[in-house]
Amino acid sequence: MRKPIKNNVSWVGKIDWELRQFHGADYSVNHGSSQNAYLIEEEKTVLIDTVWTPHSTEFVDNLKSEIDLSKIDLIVANHGEVDHSGSLPQLMKLIPDTPIYCTANAVKSLVGQYHHPEWNFKVVKTGDRVDIGNGKQLVFVEMRMLHWPDSMATYLTGDNILFSNDAFGQHYAVEELFNDKADPCHLWEEAMKYYANILNPFSPLVKKKIEEVLALNLPIDIIATSHGVIWRENPAQIVETYYKWSQNYQEDQVTIVYDTMWEGTEKLAHQISREVSSQSPQTRVKLFNIANSDKNDVMTQVFKSKAIAVGSPTVHQGVLSSVSGWLDFLKELKFKNKKAAVFGCYGWSGEGNSVLRKLLNEAGFETVAPEIKCSWNPTPEDLDKARNVAQALLA
Repeated sequence: MRKPIKNNVSWVGKIDWELRQFHGADYSVNHGSSQNAYLIEEEKTVLIDTVWTPHSTEFVDNLKSEIDLSKIDLIVANHGEVDHSGSLPQLMKLIPDTPIYCTANAVKSLVGQYHHPEWNFKVVKTGDRVDIGNGKQLVFVEMRMLHWPDSMATYLTGDNILFSNDAFGQHYAVEELFNDKADPCHLWEEAMKYYANILNPFSPLVKKKIEEVLALNLPIDIIATSHGVIWRENPAQIVETYYKWSQNYQEDQVTIVYDTMWEGTEKLAHQISREVSSQSPQTRVKLFNIANSDKNDVMTQVFKSKAIAVGSPTVHQGVLSSVSGWLDFLKELKFKNKKAAVFGCYGWSGEGNSVLRKLLNEAGFETVAPEIKCSWNPTPEDLDKARNVAQALLA
């Protein structure tokens, strides 16, 4: 079922209320999501993106009920990832000669995934335009590494709509589609989670690309994303927020992440939390046992934080796999300008803190000198060391 966006532009995507994980099982989805595709019907008919393969039959059937597929003059593939392109194989069986406008890298990804080099690819780059009639044009803007090398955005003149693909999106289902119809708390929570877990590694490119797009002086009335809400009420707000997020973002927050075997390291985590709060009552403190917490939601809190503390007992001269695995993910996300402290209990050898410090340094964190290294269960003297740790994190 199509839904009107503006004038001759309609949404023809999929609201996916049941979705609970994404990128395999690497990203948790708490409030559903959407795969947004769009239909432009001017003198030429344009389809912008498709939906994920599991919904391809539903997508193609819905599209056939709305228009004669043979009347589609061109398809824009802003990004080759399967959640955007997964319905192309089924659609192209019906309209095999329809040109597909995309970047050179998108040709590589689409052919690599679907093995159809015979598709009618039309390679575009930033600034290229296509006339679609009634005085309107599509303008293409490469968005390399936001978040794949093949990504681009497409701007529709006249209606002033930026089809932004993965930029400015969220995994968040909103039946009414638009940002002014969404729960603002959920919307901004999911927008930050999306940025922190997917786009943060590319923050320098985000900043540069926003400056480049703004320099084009294109009036933007609507930002039509590929996931989540369509920004029609003050669309500049999400652009301004992305620009802020792209510059080593942090709030007055400290996040503590740990796992424990026999509650000793847990006691240290809670003591550090109490000390941070005692020394700086205005600072927000978050505490997570990573074995029992959603790693993506934890990363969103790390994104917001100026400092973190990470703890694990020593296990086999290393640390618990729940912590080391999470730290590997932390390294992927390339956070900048954040401090970190380490803590943990041990029984026999005690290498855990050194391992944590090494992994945090590799993840780009400045590790502070004070730490808590506690043999067996913490004594009052061990717990008292949390004062120095908290002071160093807040300094």
